[in-house]
Amino acid sequence: MSKEQHANVSVITPPALQPITPQYDPWDPIRSLRLYGEHKLTSVEMTVAQVCNMRCEHCAVGHTLVMREPDLLPLDVMLKRLDEVEHLETISITGGEPTFHLSTVKDYVIPLLKYARERGVRSQLNSNVTLDYGRYEMIAPYLDVMHISFNYTNVEDFRQVGFVHRDRDLSNNLTVKFYEQMIDNTRRLVEGGLFVSAESMINYRTHDKMNDIHQLIYEMGCQRHEVHPMYPSSFAEHLPVLSLNELRQSIHRLLDFRHQDMWMLFGTLPFYGCSVNEEDTKLLQRLYSEKKVTVRNDPDGRNRLNVNMFNGDVFVTDFADIPSFGSIYEDKLEAIFDKWLLHHPLSKTVDCYCPQASCCGPNLLVADMYYPNVNFKERKAVISV
Repeated sequence: MSKEQHANVSVITPPALQPITPQYDPWDPIRSLRLYGEHKLTSVEMTVAQVCNMRCEHCAVGHTLVMREPDLLPLDVMLKRLDEVEHLETISITGGEPTFHLSTVKDYVIPLLKYARERGVRSQLNSNVTLDYGRYEMIAPYLDVMHISFNYTNVEDFRQVGFVHRDRDLSNNLTVKFYEQMIDNTRRLVEGGLFVSAESMINYRTHDKMNDIHQLIYEMGCQRHEVHPMYPSSFAEHLPVLSLNELRQSIHRLLDFRHQDMWMLFGTLPFYGCSVNEEDTKLLQRLYSEKKVTVRNDPDGRNRLNVNMFNGDVFVTDFADIPSFGSIYEDKLEAIFDKWLLHHPLSKTVDCYCPQASCCGPNLLVADMYYPNVNFKERKAVISV
């Protein structure tokens, strides 16, 4: 199908669904906290792939990737558990690369997206969009957000970042093909009407290239640029860690440079409204005052669980080293969520909320990495947003 033909294949959002905008981010746990007066399970993430054509050096699930994966559990089991989540607002589908096998796309991804659309639940797919366009075109009519990872300024960056953990070197021709398909697929999906959000990690490799990365994301037409600091998890556990000052400087440079007509979403930041550091306060005040800039609270363990669709195990976070909290074969998802939120000692260490700073507290890994001796529940916000 040509690009001209594809322009007629539009993504139609049902009138009943509110458009996703900087004013409406249904993945942010602060929404349900304000609505219900407490954290509720409103988001379920499902891992439907353990294979991937890439091996990114910062991958948060790199150690779980395999060359040949087992069978997925019956879809009906997952749909039954989703039915039981009373306040479900969003689902996310992740991997691995969820589109690697066409059978996964047809038998799991599309049915899950159709389920979400019929229920009025928003959906996101995490993909590297490097494969043939046809599989993404099949998904687009039912999807709300295509979430891609983009941490490159050129094809050589793409090679160094995206394939460092492969057992064998990728040929130059195939590297170029994947890179060009990623960019072309993104543009075509946007042209067809799909909301594409490109996520970049601020790390030792990208912190001084973020402006160039942002420019390429803008040129691809993405409606949103997500920016998250990298934390030492899985493949990234031995990579150099940036200081808080280096992170602040990188974010300020990006804010100075960015295209103000593009939504920028910052997430999992190690800066909080209760900080006693004046530089943190200045950065946060700037983030909250900038046009089309939002700061998303960490959803893991606050309004979201992750389900491994191969064995049914349920996890509360992608990052912190916390084992499975239950199984969808044995427990309802809300029961697992409540067990974590109400009874686990680690949950209680970061279960804080500062309304005036619009802050739900730190991610577990971030707190352990940058603030190991800080009791966030004893601190109070010093800014108001």
